[in-house]
Amino acid sequence: MPQNTDTQAPAHVEALIRHCADRLDDAGLTFGHGTDNALDEAAWLVFGALGLDHADAGSAYHRPVTRRERDDVEALLARRIEDRTPLAYLLRQAWFAGLEFYVDERVLVPRSPIAELIAERFAPWVDADRVRRIADVGTGSGCIAVALAYAFPDAQVDALDISADALAVAAINVERHGLAGRVRPVESDLFDAVRGTAYDLVVANPPYVDAADMASLPAEFRHEPELGLASGRDGLDAVRRILAEARSRLADGGVLVCEVGNSQPALEAAFPGLAFTWLEFEHGGHGVFLLGKDDLPGATGD
Repeated sequence: MPQNTDTQAPAHVEALIRHCADRLDDAGLTFGHGTDNALDEAAWLVFGALGLDHADAGSAYHRPVTRRERDDVEALLARRIEDRTPLAYLLRQAWFAGLEFYVDERVLVPRSPIAELIAERFAPWVDADRVRRIADVGTGSGCIAVALAYAFPDAQVDALDISADALAVAAINVERHGLAGRVRPVESDLFDAVRGTAYDLVVANPPYVDAADMASLPAEFRHEPELGLASGRDGLDAVRRILAEARSRLADGGVLVCEVGNSQPALEAAFPGLAFTWLEFEHGGHGVFLLGKDDLPGATGD
């Protein structure tokens, strides 16, 4: 007589999470879009599929699950495994700096270590009380711009991106966080649309993946827009332009913070005369530098 497999199915949330984690482990997936391991990814998947609140995790683990809920989770799990689609896109949900954001395939999934710097308000390099204008260059989903607006409540933030599609997503997040009065999405090729504006703080997370790394990206990362990743043979096409123009976009005493990830060695080799301050992170991350206005090359003009 055939076994009743439903009686052997996970009966509560914790068991369902562990079932999903085993499946994700066996599938040989690549993580890095909000989690770095199968168990955390499984918890996010189950909580997202069932509409559970992560703040109630302690009690939610023991919650019974219905057959319909298990079917919903299995369907989502199958898409994650078979299509290698990042879970953030499947759930239309991501977190950055402790805040929740809407994301879809028009933008990169938020994962920058800059979140840690924002939480510290860039101390000790920035006098937070003097920051009134901020530029977020390469805003994508708008997560950095929104987090900056929370961290600097007296500042106006220009969220700059070359992609109109990305800015549409950023506008959703600005509205969701009630920041339309202080965060302005601007379609701009780096600084092109804001020439003549001086910022106290410029935070840049531009494309910085070099050609070799682009050619070897895992399947999950190929779901993301190439425009937000690729930056020429050595990964420095966008960063070179930022360095050439940032001095003229900074107010006196202003600071540039820029992420270049794995392109850090190439950047140091290309600009041996610049006194980069490479920032360290308690919770992981690398390849983020800081330069003051006076440390930057001379302005190229407007």
